[in-house]
Amino acid sequence: MNRDISSPPSKRRRVATNIAASPGQTAPPSTPASPTPLPPLDSNTLRIFSWNIDGIAPFLQKPITEFFIPKSRTALRDDAKNAGPAASLRGFLHKHQWPSILFLQEVKIAHTDEKTQDAVRKAIKSYLPEEEPISHLKRPQYETHFTLPTDLHNARGPKRSGKIYGVCSLIRRDLYIRYKIALRTVDWDAEGRISIVELRAKTSTAKLAIFNIYAVNGTENAYRDPQTGAFKGTRHDRKRAFHKLLARECRELEKQGWDVLLAGDMNVAPDERDGYPKLRIFPQAHVVNRADFHDKLLGGGGKAKEPFDGVDVWREMFPDERRYTYHSRGRKWGSSCDRVDFFVAGRKMWEKGWVRAAGIMDSEEEMGTSDHVPIWVGVEMKEGGGDQMASKEQEKDAVKIPSS
Repeated sequence: MNRDISSPPSKRRRVATNIAASPGQTAPPSTPASPTPLPPLDSNTLRIFSWNIDGIAPFLQKPITEFFIPKSRTALRDDAKNAGPAASLRGFLHKHQWPSILFLQEVKIAHTDEKTQDAVRKAIKSYLPEEEPISHLKRPQYETHFTLPTDLHNARGPKRSGKIYGVCSLIRRDLYIRYKIALRTVDWDAEGRISIVELRAKTSTAKLAIFNIYAVNGTENAYRDPQTGAFKGTRHDRKRAFHKLLARECRELEKQGWDVLLAGDMNVAPDERDGYPKLRIFPQAHVVNRADFHDKLLGGGGKAKEPFDGVDVWREMFPDERRYTYHSRGRKWGSSCDRVDFFVAGRKMWEKGWVRAAGIMDSEEEMGTSDHVPIWVGVEMKEGGGDQMASKEQEKDAVKIPSS
């Protein structure tokens, strides 16, 4: 299979759908009967969602089967009046209480495809029927920013029988009142994998750089020089180079006084708690990639000369829980899954107590048309730390809010 997909790839060992947990192994997750509501969001807290949607197309058009279902004239008129996509970005935002920021990965849009980019913006602005009673001034609006692939050798797009990636960042407009906001990408990635939102508080010196990341998936496929097309190793090699460059970017930001938060599909399951029925260890390159991620981005104390000392937010808050974000297609829910989507906070940010809550929306309903489920964190930007932070026990109580 020559498709660059999020881990685990199709070589994962097939398991029975009624598998029982072996000694020391947690049973597969079950879909919650009624998801826990999100905690209240106060004016000082940023709620940031991240979701690998595996393609924007389902959010922009109805499935083709819709056109083969006989309908009455009345139904056709209603369809024309309420025409909308099979999945709704606006509906997602409404359902999850209008998050401050929504990061999307693997949108699969070519940088030259202005038509689809405009369709995404229109979908975000298309009001829902349930919003009708809300005045126009109170309806939340979002700014839409794309980072799309320009690398013709490694992210060529479907018309050239290649791969296409891309990320999209949605920022609620009222944030521009409280923060100075700038968006940028990096000069070392042309595959559309990195977008950085830089927030500066207008009433304090607090500043936060938030990365929207669709990390490289390691495979034996070739990686080519983006300018010349010359062979430069495999996608495994590029993945490890991506870790090194990302760590360098984070360190440089911290040196400039920024706090750093990484969000997205990291394409790494950090340890044995993050894979079901077991963590993938074959081929050996995946073990090497995992160790490299720890070494360079989680301050793993390995060979990296200058690692970024990051904290896996979910695992730090919930050390014993087994929750998963990627679910293999074509298999029973919960029978083959991994936690590869997560937030990584810089150690400095973590110790300030800015991260207040976190969640994994692990249900088939939340996964929708993707093969990943959404994740979120609550962040409170504030001055410094020390005396302004809650006690350790208070902080523990504050962040351990049940996830949805």
